[in-house]
Amino acid sequence: MLAERYPYYLANRPRQPNAELAVTHKYSGEVVTHVAVADAAAVEEAIAAAVRAAEPMRKLAPYARQAVLEHCVRRFRERAEELALALCIEAGKPLRDARGEVDRLIDTFKAAAEEAVRGGGEVLNLEVSKRAAGYRGFTQRVPVGPCSFITPFNFPLNLVAHKVAPAIAAGCPFILKPSDRTPVSALIMAEILAETELPEGAFSVLPVRLEDIGPLIEDDRLKLLSFTGSEKVGWELKARAGRKKVVLELGGNAACVVDEAPGAPLDFIADRVAQGAFFQAGQSCISVQRVLVHASLYDALREKLVERAKALRPGHPSDEATTLGPMIDEPAARRLEGWIQQAVQRGARVLAGGGRRGSVLDATVLEGVPEDASLSSEEAFGPVVLLQPFDSFDEALAQVNSGRFGLQAGLFTQDLSRAMKAWDELEVGGVVVGDVPSFRVDTMPYGGVKGSGIGREGVKYAIEDMTELRLLVLRQA
Repeated sequence: MLAERYPYYLANRPRQPNAELAVTHKYSGEVVTHVAVADAAAVEEAIAAAVRAAEPMRKLAPYARQAVLEHCVRRFRERAEELALALCIEAGKPLRDARGEVDRLIDTFKAAAEEAVRGGGEVLNLEVSKRAAGYRGFTQRVPVGPCSFITPFNFPLNLVAHKVAPAIAAGCPFILKPSDRTPVSALIMAEILAETELPEGAFSVLPVRLEDIGPLIEDDRLKLLSFTGSEKVGWELKARAGRKKVVLELGGNAACVVDEAPGAPLDFIADRVAQGAFFQAGQSCISVQRVLVHASLYDALREKLVERAKALRPGHPSDEATTLGPMIDEPAARRLEGWIQQAVQRGARVLAGGGRRGSVLDATVLEGVPEDASLSSEEAFGPVVLLQPFDSFDEALAQVNSGRFGLQAGLFTQDLSRAMKAWDELEVGGVVVGDVPSFRVDTMPYGGVKGSGIGREGVKYAIEDMTELRLLVLRQA
């Protein structure tokens, strides 16, 4: 069970000035705990503390940063079931999915511990012409300084980890604002960080009201803003961020192309599409939303995918047999139900699902959805997948590129030239061949183009954003 109340963490220390934020069980809707909320004064105190911590964090030896991260890995393992239960309750994740996210949390911190001692500088050959004879160059990576992180509800542990772990490895103090829907996981992480010997002010984890969040976006003392969330909010924050670096991991309506010679059995493809579309109720930026299938395989794959959607078992997230949990709240489920109804009114056909009970939306498969319908052109962010046949490979690639998003795409083909063509031509941050776009390993570069954001996560690549190159040139007499 969760604790009765949770403090926020300001400059490494817990504080409980109130318990104003009620956290609900996403399946039952019941209030299960209360969390302290930081006010404007606390935000200012956290920023000032982070500024003071910038120099001690920069000077913290790589092995000491690594030790902090390794301590977290040990403690996450010891508290794994508690963390999984917190995800199950506050995010509505089926328990087996919650345990999987805890595993990824551990993987992310392990990767950061390894990167903490790798450095990243290089020796440069500057003797490219006679005038540079006798000159040598060297680079090192230095921390940018205090960072501001804003994270969403859908991966309350791992998306937090993808900001926090690289910041520690890079030597950057940070202030994290977790989602007010799912703050508990981040606060448990803060409790574990507070056990370490990080310099005072190295971290603050603050649930904050919207009216008090402005300095975390606009204050020039913060040198980087990293935001994961909706497209609309992300670009608005960038416009307000001033001179600081900005990294945005935003939404998508990820597509998966199944070529005429897919290179994998249709049963495997159907399994992977169903997993990618319906995992954690489709609430993932790279959830499979659009499936483009060569006309010769369309009927067979449609039948298999519908069968898998109907086999999913909705229910209480803590029930080990549950394979489809609730969406984050009932308004979110009603919004997507409305999009389904709008698509049907315009000629789409529901092949499976479409029903809703409170915040639980059935796993839904549709075909014939107009390209400009919200269900196709916007980010569904729920357990819905759309099927569409195609005749030519170029037609399929053009369809993938037709929208304003560009996070990841999946491709099933055994034709290497087509795989390379997709990699060259698809306007996305990543192309996954032989699997769905929902595939992610926490060490790979991850991020999007167009409306899906700027910058890359993945531990090594996040560290690059959280550091700057500094050049040294030596002239040999």
